[in-house]
Amino acid sequence: MVQISNSLVGFLNFLTLLISFPIIGAGLWFRLHAATECERFLQLPLLVLGGFLLVVSVLGLIGACCRVSFFMWLYLFVMFLLILAMIVFTIFAFVVTNKGVGEAASGVGFKEYRLSDYSGWLQKRVDNWETWREIDGCLKDAQVCAGFEGLVGLQASQFFAKNLSPLQSGCCKPPTFCGFQYKNATFWTIPTTGLKSTDADCKLWSNDQAKLCYDCGSCKAGVLATLKTKWKAVSIFNIALLVFLIIVYSIGCCALRNNRSKNHGGYYPYAR
Repeated sequence: MVQISNSLVGFLNFLTLLISFPIIGAGLWFRLHAATECERFLQLPLLVLGGFLLVVSVLGLIGACCRVSFFMWLYLFVMFLLILAMIVFTIFAFVVTNKGVGEAASGVGFKEYRLSDYSGWLQKRVDNWETWREIDGCLKDAQVCAGFEGLVGLQASQFFAKNLSPLQSGCCKPPTFCGFQYKNATFWTIPTTGLKSTDADCKLWSNDQAKLCYDCGSCKAGVLATLKTKWKAVSIFNIALLVFLIIVYSIGCCALRNNRSKNHGGYYPYAR
């Protein structure tokens, strides 16, 4: 039964090898046919992930099925680094997404979001021009504000009672504290008495549907609020994946021991 660990490692790495091909294919497709900023943003992560799975799978297959201890050592070393990196990433993600919560504005059904409420590390990431250009492209590709066109006929009281998502609240309308006058869901005016705030977001707002508040701090905060919500779901998968990797690593250690036992004459499957 000592070959079970080698067979399991070989089988699992054969599966990950098969998975790596469509991931690499998707990355190459986006590289050749990407029509939007969001699609171009996806190509590098897909190629890196697919290439990593391919290399690790080959190491595991050779190490387990061909009983080459050197490749098994490399495989286990890479797996150890991956497990360590996932632990660090999980802890780091919890720390940086711990801060930040939407503020309930008086008399409205949605929350307002401020960039200053989030961790400094996240603020620097979304404030980076190159990073935000890619995120902004994804938001526009996803048409996060397209639904507002269907709300044009609403009265002010009906609109303010809506339960808007963080992205819609931060990117598709001016911040409530600015004091813009509601005309319809896609058009706001400055009242005769002027705006209530000199905040930069109030100056960045535009009725141009291609601009709106995409460059506002409130929009960046809405992205971070969405990221924080999504992370709660991703963290469950992340922890489950971490447990799975630790189990595979343990089986790999058994396979390495089998390899060494065979190479040093300690394993005789046909001995009587």
